[in-house]
Parts: sequence; structure tokens; C-alpha cells
Amino acid sequence: MSSNIIRPYGDTTGDGMVQMSFTLPLPHDKRAEGAALQLARKMGLDPALLVHAKAMGPDFTFFVVYGSSTHLVNLDEVHVVEREYPLLSAKDANLAIRKQLRRKLVVVGACIGTDAHTVGIDAILNIKGFAGEKGLEYYREIRVVNLGAQVLVPDLVARARAEKADAVLVSQVVTQKDAHIHNTTQMSAAFREAYPAGQVPILIAGGPRFEEGSEGALGVDRIFGRGTTPGEVASYLVHEMTQRRGR
Repeated sequence: MSSNIIRPYGDTTGDGMVQMSFTLPLPHDKRAEGAALQLARKMGLDPALLVHAKAMGPDFTFFVVYGSSTHLVNLDEVHVVEREYPLLSAKDANLAIRKQLRRKLVVVGACIGTDAHTVGIDAILNIKGFAGEKGLEYYREIRVVNLGAQVLVPDLVARARAEKADAVLVSQVVTQKDAHIHNTTQMSAAFREAYPAGQVPILIAGGPRFEEGSEGALGVDRIFGRGTTPGEVASYLVHEMTQRRGR
């Protein structure tokens, strides 16, 4: 087998063993367990072993299955979005902003729609930060306006205009019925309608379920996923600011 063709690792190299969990809309009985094994086989686990089943109320059952995957991974077909800008220290980011703008970079952040989960946006904006890094409030040359949770898009646009925002960060954790997609698309459209062409702030969306590389479809400049640190966001802001000023 080519070194670029791999299988999951369970007990021994190349055994393909995979564990996965899911819920079926069936009461817990033998028929439900058979349905779970059928699904596992159709997903490429053969043989599949049911290792856990638990009723979730009268009409649903949660399953954990374990088995050998029949699928292979071709690393030559794996495409990822690589960071195209250098990571800067807070000192270097501040120096770059001061040199280019000669004023503070204004960042407005919010959780939009009905999303009340502020952990992500607070991790980036608040001075306490995340993963040992200080948030954007720590940066001397960045002025942060954190609007908190459940902010309506028109209110976000109005506040961004009032603050003369250079960048707008929105966080979306709630993903039921693709709410994060709809909210972000609505947000980007509202900004492009409210601002003249070429003057729209840097639009950034963050959350654990956004797909890498979907910026174009959502109308934003950058998407950040789980594990993003304040330093990465600050470095991107400097990079994008530099790119825009050079156009």
C-alpha cells in the first residue's frame, strides 16, 4: 500500500477500526439495534459491532458502534486551507497598525441572530483571551467594541457605522437548520448594501461548524474555526489591512 494511502488505526496498524455514535428515531429494542448495525454496514463498517445502546426517551435510541472501515484515505486528494500570513506577536501587530493606520484599528464583535453563546467571541476579544494568549482588548492599537449576544443584523450594521469599524467579527455556535449559514449570509449582504463598494469593513465569521474555504459563498473575508487564538485573528487583521491599503 502506498504511503499516501492510509486506513484508520485501532488495535494494530492498518486494521481500519473506527468508533462512531449516532441516534436513531426508534425505541430501544432488538429491531432498533439491528437498524443501527445496518446503518453502520452501509457506512462502510464491516464487520460492525454494537458496543452501546441507550434509550433517549420513549422514541429514540443512542448507539455506539465499532468496526473495521472498508474505506481508504488518499492523502493526495486531501486539500486544506493553509494560513497565508505570518503569525505576529502583539508588539509587532501593534507596530504594524500604528505605522499603517496612524490610529487605532476598530473591531466590532457580536453573536448575531438568536445565538447566545458568547464563549467564542469573548475568547478572541476579551483581554483574558484563550489558550494562553491575550485577547484583542490587550492590543494597544486595537479598540474593541463587544456587543455581546443575540444582536440583530441591522443593529450590528448601525453600530459598526457609528464606530467607524475597520473589522467586524461575528460568532455563530448554533447550527440547527444551518442557522449559522443563513445568519452569516444575511449579515454580509446587509453590510454590502449599507456601505459603498470598496469600503465594507473586514468581515470575519467564526464558529465550530463553518466549512473551510466557504468565504466566497458566505460573503465574508475570513472564516475561523474551533481552536482559533486571538493572535491568529490579530495577525489576519494586520495582513488584510495591509492588502487593502496596497490596492
